[in-house]
Amino acid sequence: MIDPKQFTFAIAQIAEEKNIPEEKIIDVLESAIAAAYKKDYGEKSQMIKSHLNKETGAFDIYQHKLVVTVDEEGYITDKENLDEEGNPRQIRFNPDRHIPLTEAQESHPNITEGEEVVELLAPRDEFGRVAAQTAKQVLMQRIREIERSTAFEEYKDRVGEIVTGTIQRADRGIVYVELGKGVGLLFPSEQVRSDNYRVGNRYKFYIQSVEETDRDPNILLSRKSTDFVKTLFSLEVPEIFGGTVEIMGIARDAGVRTKIAVKSNGEGIDPVGSCVGQRGTRVQTIIGELGGEKIDIIEYSEDINSYIQAAIAPAQVLNVSINEEEKKAQLIIPSDQLSLAIGGRGQNVRLASQLTGYNLDLQGDQEVPVESQEGDESTEQVVDPVTINSVSPVGNSANENSPVVEVESSVEEPSSQEETEKLVMGTEDDAVSSDAPTESVVATEGDEDRLSE
Repeated sequence: MIDPKQFTFAIAQIAEEKNIPEEKIIDVLESAIAAAYKKDYGEKSQMIKSHLNKETGAFDIYQHKLVVTVDEEGYITDKENLDEEGNPRQIRFNPDRHIPLTEAQESHPNITEGEEVVELLAPRDEFGRVAAQTAKQVLMQRIREIERSTAFEEYKDRVGEIVTGTIQRADRGIVYVELGKGVGLLFPSEQVRSDNYRVGNRYKFYIQSVEETDRDPNILLSRKSTDFVKTLFSLEVPEIFGGTVEIMGIARDAGVRTKIAVKSNGEGIDPVGSCVGQRGTRVQTIIGELGGEKIDIIEYSEDINSYIQAAIAPAQVLNVSINEEEKKAQLIIPSDQLSLAIGGRGQNVRLASQLTGYNLDLQGDQEVPVESQEGDESTEQVVDPVTINSVSPVGNSANENSPVVEVESSVEEPSSQEETEKLVMGTEDDAVSSDAPTESVVATEGDEDRLSE
């Protein structure tokens, strides 16, 4: 005989390991014992159920029969199953599953058609190998079904939240994340290159969607989404969580840099300062979670000119020309700050374009003179103003489809053989500064022959 205390403890332990309520574990055990009993001692058509007696640790076995009305030909009317014309189907009476109404009323006078008569069967303590295997299969199958259902119910209403998970494994680029009550999927398109997805590492993830399938539910995660950064700020900055400060836009090159625009909905509140925190504690926490990703926080403005100037920071803007119909803006930038405005691989101007929603054209503010001297004569060559082709607001990160920032410039080529020699050998004025002692550059006969060649 099973010790009831040990049996109850085992059920509680399984429930804790599988994150399943104890009541469901007991239901699964009762189904498994009923299946085993039916396999060895019952008939296929019988409705066998079992019930766990927690006081004794034994299972009581019951047979259920449906109360029906039988016609003269031995058929019963199944009102639940209808044929193609909508009429109740006629099925043959089965004594293992059915009991006539008149017979049932002999022992249960108040019973009616459609109810069930429950009979207690003789208990059995021994089961064969096949019955035991059947009970095991039923037990494992039902537990898996409950685990799937529990995982789906746990996460279906948590879409848009951030969860902490442990890297379980990686297969064909897909990272599997243990979330506690389910396993999340992190596809390559939602991964950040700078992250180290080693087994056992813990990260925070953004739940994008939860899909129910025939097997385990698909819990789709992301660390690349702009919503991930937005939710991190909402968790770390109380003003954003409470609605006093609002995030108006985010542009992100995942793992490298993020630009975020915020505005205040209350008087006397600095939106940028609220996000940064005292001595940068708030934003540093977010940067640490993003693996050192740089974050630019700017104040949102209804004035598109001011908004674009803030978005292109840290470069200064001398003038902005807006074309609202075509959503284009031309920016005049100091020539010495063009590289700063463009950013590495066009990152700064691309993120500014994504943040503002405008195509941005960058142009230098002045021509750059390049002087060349030949004896007493001097010529001045001019480099055209540096122009940055239009950059359109695109996705969250740089990819093959991202617009390429092109720098266009032209310089006149030397027009004579003598100028070519000057560039190769150097003239007196090119070789030394005006303040330094003058030295003549002497070319030997052999050098002149080589130049003439």
